[in-house]
Amino acid sequence: MPERPLPLVLIGPMGSGKTKLGRRVAARLELPFIDTDADVVAAHGPIHEIFASEGEAAFRAKERAAVAAALRERAVVSLGGGAVLDLETQGDLAGASVVLLHVDARTVAARLGAAGARRPLLDGGGIETWTRIAAERKPVYDALADLVVDTNQGTAAQLADLICDWWRNDA
Repeated sequence: MPERPLPLVLIGPMGSGKTKLGRRVAARLELPFIDTDADVVAAHGPIHEIFASEGEAAFRAKERAAVAAALRERAVVSLGGGAVLDLETQGDLAGASVVLLHVDARTVAARLGAAGARRPLLDGGGIETWTRIAAERKPVYDALADLVVDTNQGTAAQLADLICDWWRNDA
């Protein structure tokens, strides 16, 4: 059977495993991996510093440019959690294979731990803020997703295999 279209894009809330699984999926499919948050950091500096010095709107503009470039590639792409809020990004995703990584608050609290302090949108609000943001974005995530993968259970290897099998139309 034919493979699904590229790029293969991972979306979902912060802490859902987009970068970790994206790297594994890309390696298994022998495709490049692009993390749009990493691209923003490489070009403009740490995200929390962009938020602090320039504000969220400036960050979103930088993010949009990175996303637009990434979505033109034949690659596995990990988008930042809020990238899907941009209407142009939503339109660009129509031609991609989009996987939503689902995670619950209990699991993400363990994953983020102290790293959550470096997440500008959490701004000290912890898991309660994460829960609110995830709930606000859920309708957009759901509307864009071709496949939903629950990352609360299973190993990274198992989840990557599931995504690869789906992309190859073996699932």
